[in-house]
Amino acid sequence: MKRKQIVVVVAVVALMGYLFSLPVKGLIKPKEERTAPGQQARNTSAASASVDVKAVSDPAKSAVGPDLSGKITELEQSLAKAATPADKQKLQLELAHAWDDANQQAPAAFYYRDLATATNGIENWIDAGNRFNDAFKFSQDTTMQAAFVANAIASFKKAMAVQADNLEAKTGLGIAYVNQTSLGITDPEGGSPMQGIMLLRDVVAKDPNNWKANLNLGQFAMQSGQYPKAVERFKNMIAQDTKQSKIEPYFYLAESYKQLGQKQEAIAAYEKCKELMPADPAFGKRIDDYIKELKN
Repeated sequence: MKRKQIVVVVAVVALMGYLFSLPVKGLIKPKEERTAPGQQARNTSAASASVDVKAVSDPAKSAVGPDLSGKITELEQSLAKAATPADKQKLQLELAHAWDDANQQAPAAFYYRDLATATNGIENWIDAGNRFNDAFKFSQDTTMQAAFVANAIASFKKAMAVQADNLEAKTGLGIAYVNQTSLGITDPEGGSPMQGIMLLRDVVAKDPNNWKANLNLGQFAMQSGQYPKAVERFKNMIAQDTKQSKIEPYFYLAESYKQLGQKQEAIAAYEKCKELMPADPAFGKRIDDYIKELKN
């Protein structure tokens, strides 16, 4: 299985858990579950300060195995001894790429952020923000999640300070604004879930086929119980003439149809999802179980 296909498999399985861990029928938590705005800001700041590259690299090394972790440790040691800014940035980029190759978003995010801080390069800010958003999805640790979402917001804001109309930065910021809602926190400077949705809608208005913005708008429609809107969003994505993998929109289309009680449509979408998925017994069995449940 190609690495890109493996990433898609992991992403879909992880997103299944992420999506259904969030509150349905409303993105905003009930008032009694929220903390005071000042406390929210303090919690976010504290989490951001307590989570650094070492905190995420140590467990990631255990996940990637001794060969790659050994190579990464050597790069870290070289970075600690780097004598010039140029040498330091070169090693930070190598570490970011090494973690990317291992599909470990969190440590990669911190190295891209460090690079962006040194150069104020928009691509590095966007790479950092995207990795932080991905790390948020794949983490189950709420302290880590709070740090990831706070860093994602900060990175995309920096990117937009360099180029205000950058659609990728707008998309990432919109996603991060909605993500923080699931933790009951808010960006001290604002950033409500509706602001996030509006940013994503603005991206789609300017670029109707923007894959990431449409995918997330569809997912957020599901989270808020707006399944007919989600169906239309995912159907439009599937109809696009694109090289993007359509596994995710088919999966979420199936889930949306299931919630609407449209069993035959859900089964057809699940079967298409399974057909497109590279051979993966665990995922295939899960899809088969969903189909069996709908047929009973």
